[in-house]
Amino acid sequence: MTSDLPDMRASDAEREQIAERLRDAVAEGRLGMDEFEERLDAAYKARTHGELVPLVRDLPAPGGSTTAALTATPAAAEGAVDYSRRVGQPATSKGAFAFWGGFGRKGTWTVARNFTAVALQAGGEIDLREANFEDRDIVIRCITIMGGIQVTVPPDIQVDVRGFGFMGGFGEAGSPAAETGIAPGAPRVTITGFALMGGVGVERKLRRADKQRLKEARRRERLEKREGGETRGELD
Repeated sequence: MTSDLPDMRASDAEREQIAERLRDAVAEGRLGMDEFEERLDAAYKARTHGELVPLVRDLPAPGGSTTAALTATPAAAEGAVDYSRRVGQPATSKGAFAFWGGFGRKGTWTVARNFTAVALQAGGEIDLREANFEDRDIVIRCITIMGGIQVTVPPDIQVDVRGFGFMGGFGEAGSPAAETGIAPGAPRVTITGFALMGGVGVERKLRRADKQRLKEARRRERLEKREGGETRGELD
């Protein structure tokens, strides 16, 4: 099986789909641990669909074709977010501060076009997966001194990390999303600032609804396999 668009850039969400397929395969005994680790590493390093498809070519496809899943655009994907309704909302928070404590901005909230977060010997969490946005261009400034801030973003928005760390770290975990993985109308988020003897982490994660859909798809696949096995037993 080959992709109709092998040179199309792969998104983080598509890399994660392949990783889930590989995890299922090793759990089912289809792959050994050495081969699983090799393929998983290749999946997260893949830049195009042509690099992803061979990694699962010899594995059963859950609920349909691997190629169809990879060539689907974000707008056509099940559960795609309508950012036209999420962008342009009045800001509910323009900043956050913590000293010897912590702060959290998560769930349904609206991030200001200029948002500043400061953590002094403290920790903070900024989760954009269910957030609305005041503008299409968002700047989040994170400043930590002997503390840490974790920023979680969904796979379908454009993120530019520009901060720096001194005796600390400031960076994005995993590969940045390819342009083809950005949802239509999604905001552009720039994360800047500095970390002194602390850290600012930026990580892409699936939304809860997307995780639930993947979980349900795996449940249906296991049910279909069990029913298929029972049918073959009756025929025997």
